[in-house]
Amino acid sequence: MARLRIGSRGSQLALWQANHISALLREQGHDVDIEIIKTTGDKITDVPLGQVGTKGMFTKEIEEALAEERIDLAVHSLKDLPTELPPGFEIAAVPPRADPRDVLCSVRYESIEQLPDGARVGTSSLRRVAQLKALRPDVEIHALRGNVDTRLRKLDSGDYDAIILAAAGLERLGKMDSVRQILAADLMCPAAGQGALAIEIRLGDLALGEHLAFLDDFFARTATACERALLNKLGGGCQLPIGALAEFREGRLHLEAVVARPDGTKLLRESAEGEDPLPLGEMVAEALLERGGDEILEEVYG
Repeated sequence: MARLRIGSRGSQLALWQANHISALLREQGHDVDIEIIKTTGDKITDVPLGQVGTKGMFTKEIEEALAEERIDLAVHSLKDLPTELPPGFEIAAVPPRADPRDVLCSVRYESIEQLPDGARVGTSSLRRVAQLKALRPDVEIHALRGNVDTRLRKLDSGDYDAIILAAAGLERLGKMDSVRQILAADLMCPAAGQGALAIEIRLGDLALGEHLAFLDDFFARTATACERALLNKLGGGCQLPIGALAEFREGRLHLEAVVARPDGTKLLRESAEGEDPLPLGEMVAEALLERGGDEILEEVYG
C-alpha cells in the first residue's frame, strides 16, 4: 500500500486528530508519517482571534506544503478551513463528526445562569462573546488563547470564573472533567463545521481519493456542507459572530443559524428544514441577511 505523509498543526488537539486519521489509514495497510507545520494562527498568540481576521490562518502553510508535494494530505478542523478552498485543493473526506456543541467549563459554577454578576469569562471567539452577552450582558469577557491545556490551567488557577470551549476537543483529549454545562444550540449556536474534521488533498489526486473514501461520512459531510453554504453566503469566516448547526431529524436536514452583534445587543436566529444541504444553507442565510444580518456583518467587517 501507499506511504502517506499527513500535514498537521502541532497543537495537542491537532496531533490527536492527525494520529486518529493515521491509525485508521494504518489499519488499511498504509505506512503513514506526520509532518508538523506551524501556521500563521499558531504564530499569532497575543491577539484575540476575532481581531486577526485572516482567512486560512490555520491552514495556509499546510496547503503550501500540500501544493509543493511535501505532504500528501492534510488533516484540519473543518471549522478552520475557509468555505472556498484555494484553487488546486479539495476535501476528500469528512469523517464521522464529534459533538458539535460548546461547553461551559468552571471550577465553581454549574451553568451560565449561575454565574455571579460581573463574572470573568474567557473566550476569544466573537461568536461565543456575542451569544454569551445576549444571555448575560453583565459578565466580563476576557481574551483566552492557547491550547486546551493552557486554557484549562488558567481556569484552574482562578484567572477566570468560567471559560467556553468546544465539546469535541475536550472529548478527544479526555478532558471533560471541567465541563459543567453542555450548551444547546438555542443557547450557544456552534461554529459551522465545529466537531468535524476535513481531509484535504490536491485536486484531481484520484488514487489518493480512493484510498481515503472509506473515511467519508455521509451525515457529517452533508450537515457541514449545509453549514458552510450558509457561512459562504454570509461572506463569513470562523472568526465572525455567526453560528450554524445542521442536524438530521427524522430523515430531513434541520439547520439553525445565528448572526449577532459582538456586544450581544442584537441577535438574529433563523431555522428551516430541507432535503438539499446547499440550497437550505443559502436560504437560511438569505433570511438572516434580510432581517438585518447584512448590517451586523458590515459593522463587524468595518
